Amino acid sequence: MTARSESEDADFPALDEQLCFALYTATHRITRAYRPLLEPLGLTYVQYLVMLVLWEQTPRSVGELGHELYLDSGTLTPLLKRMEKAGLVSRQRDANDERRVLIHLTEHGQSLKSQAAHIQEDLLCRMELTRAESKELQSQVMRLIDNLEKN
Repeated sequence: MTARSESEDADFPALDEQLCFALYTATHRITRAYRPLLEPLGLTYVQYLVMLVLWEQTPRSVGELGHELYLDSGTLTPLLKRMEKAGLVSRQRDANDERRVLIHLTEHGQSLKSQAAHIQEDLLCRMELTRAESKELQSQVMRLIDNLEKN
């Protein structure tokens, strides 16, 4: 094994200087911070994301959900089946296009919206961010996602 020179080390950023590691760690910690907030609702973090999309507009096709959440149907379909079994959503073939599966909120799924209303504020408090700071950070990350999507 060959020792690296100091000049080689200076050109190679350490782990704590890597943007990818900071984003990975932040994502992991945020997901973990959501857990106790979502447990009373019986939701996992990814199920919560699906519910956020459906609370905005329902029904949505599996393809639309996948596009919104950056998830492929191979990931989304088993998740939606579990959510249907839990009584949160129903899945129905589109009468106009049998290839499309439409996801509807059940009464139970819709009722969780009011119970989840505090979650975003609770998380902002935990992260010690104002709404404006959160919005700016979200905007920067979405710009990064869009740039990566283009390339």
